[in-house]
Amino acid sequence: MDWKSKTKPNGKKPPAEEKKQYLEAEFTKVRVVDFDLKELVMLPREIDLNEWLASNTTTFFNLINLQYSTISEFCTGDTCQAMTACNTIYYWYDERGKKTKCTAPQYVDFVMSLVQKLVTDDDIFPTKYGKEFPNAFESLVKKICRYLFHVLAHLFWAHFKETVALDLQGHLNTLYAHFIVFIREFNLVDPKETCIMDDLSEILCAPAPPAPAAPSSPTSAPSPSSHNHVTER
Repeated sequence: MDWKSKTKPNGKKPPAEEKKQYLEAEFTKVRVVDFDLKELVMLPREIDLNEWLASNTTTFFNLINLQYSTISEFCTGDTCQAMTACNTIYYWYDERGKKTKCTAPQYVDFVMSLVQKLVTDDDIFPTKYGKEFPNAFESLVKKICRYLFHVLAHLFWAHFKETVALDLQGHLNTLYAHFIVFIREFNLVDPKETCIMDDLSEILCAPAPPAPAAPSSPTSAPSPSSHNHVTER
């Protein structure tokens, strides 16, 4: 099954050279947990890599699907005539390679239907003890994660205002940061794909400011944008 999506610049000036509300400090500081996300995603010593990828991928699918459902009534063919994020339009390619420019709700429906089909297929995501993962498992996980990233990017880009109105920005921020740290830890999505949201990733994936031990250089405290962040992977 070779479902693909490609990105293409909008061709127009992105409507947001306007301010990105989701980057404002009053919103980026809101999280629902303060765990070290890097520690949370690291492969535990006694767990098989594929098992860990399967478990986390399924969880992210369910959480992102749930997060999208909170604003789905605002994501319509009229409000979101294309699947956009920043200055990018995502096109859907079906298994025959036919390119479709679809509305955002159609695109999200394609994504969620496909991922649901994959994660519930016992030949791909085996649940029975001793059953092997297929050889193509990692590439399917990468495909799923790429699609899920598109949905998260659209949520920030097109529906952050509604998310704030519902007081769910802390959930969205935490989910996004957890997902980004996970895909970077296991190199699951090409950085060229995620770079459109690097400004947000840099803020949300920066380590939470610790109570510093020895202030060796008090005059050069880093700003949020200059914190070390998980970009090497």
